[in-house]
Amino acid sequence: MRDEFNDPLWRQVLSGAQMLFVAFGALVLMPLITGLDPNVALFTAGLGTLLFQVVTGRQVPVFLASSFAFITPIILAKGQFGLAETMGGVMAAGFVYTFLGLAVKIKGTGFIDRLLPPVVIGPVIISIGLAMAPIAANMAMGKAGDGTVLLPYSTAMMISMPALLTTLVVAVFGKGIFRLVPIIAGVLVGFGLSFAFGVVDVAKIAAAPWLELPKFTAPAFNWQAILFIVPVALAPAIEHIGGVIAVGSVTGRDYLKTPGLHRTLLGDGIATTTAGLFGGPPNTTYAEVTGAVMLTKNYNPKIMTWAAVFAIALAFIGKFGALLQSIPVPVMGGILCLLFGSIAAVGMNTMIRHKIDLGEARNLVIVSVTLVFGIGGVLVGSGDGPDDWGLKGIALCAVVAIALNLLLPGNDGWKNKVMDDHLP
Repeated sequence: MRDEFNDPLWRQVLSGAQMLFVAFGALVLMPLITGLDPNVALFTAGLGTLLFQVVTGRQVPVFLASSFAFITPIILAKGQFGLAETMGGVMAAGFVYTFLGLAVKIKGTGFIDRLLPPVVIGPVIISIGLAMAPIAANMAMGKAGDGTVLLPYSTAMMISMPALLTTLVVAVFGKGIFRLVPIIAGVLVGFGLSFAFGVVDVAKIAAAPWLELPKFTAPAFNWQAILFIVPVALAPAIEHIGGVIAVGSVTGRDYLKTPGLHRTLLGDGIATTTAGLFGGPPNTTYAEVTGAVMLTKNYNPKIMTWAAVFAIALAFIGKFGALLQSIPVPVMGGILCLLFGSIAAVGMNTMIRHKIDLGEARNLVIVSVTLVFGIGGVLVGSGDGPDDWGLKGIALCAVVAIALNLLLPGNDGWKNKVMDDHLP
């Protein structure tokens, strides 16, 4: 039996390239949706993965890249506060992971169980997915997120729907490594149709230099922007814990003990804070890469080092970034019709898997209020102008869900009745 930890260098390099290929579609899609520079996202994903490996002693085979949970708050924060202030909020979100890691170190995982049970995390994740549904629909129909028409409806639909259909087919019927790259498949089909319909701006691609420094953005700190983005970090923190548990089940190792959940949270926090420092999106562990690790049976963390190196190298190819930024809106809109729905489905599955009983008044109150506040646009504050204080959207629903869970009686009920019955 082959020992992947003693593989020759060329095999490690090839495996690293394959891992980046698997992560690539989601990695660049998030910055393209939010208007961030995809080359910066590649750079911060690679750098963040390397920093994570330093903190965890290069023991966990995970790749960190753009978190979709932050799509909604980044889009809204950019419009309300500006890109630099949004990046300041992203840096602060990284400190949430660091705080959670410190709390886990001091108090153990029970702290997170009490603060963020499934009845809190489930509806927050649903809100993250469904709050963006109108924007995904607009983009699929050839409009900007605010409804401004960018392409004729018929042209847009002939691009977005085949891109969506391709993504669906590959996700459901794909075999082997190809089942892990449905986003790339959808983008390629949609991009090809965009060329056929003549809606791709090839002049910008031709004018872009081959080698170019990524367009880094220095952060600025605005407490309103920080309060707007920071609460959203709680959902990806749970996603991170799930990712670490998942890769541990694949490799047969308990990463919650070695190197420890406090170290993996710290590594993710440093990676996210560093991303904000350069103008990149927040980072999270990628389930696609975990799937690739399971499929290839290659558990060597060194391959993630090479994936990170390749990501950093691609970040400095100017024409590559111009090519990515030339992808028309309907291509992304078609794929987002599936992607945002999938995020909402993860939230529903979280509650179903833990058998959250919505017949209980406590659970019904938390879920109902969280969904309406998150999706309905409720504002709590003095106004919604750039100079007014207020919480709304995902940030508000996360705070409300946590507060209701802590204040209403029966905080440990879900764990006592469900987890104790089903844990070995």
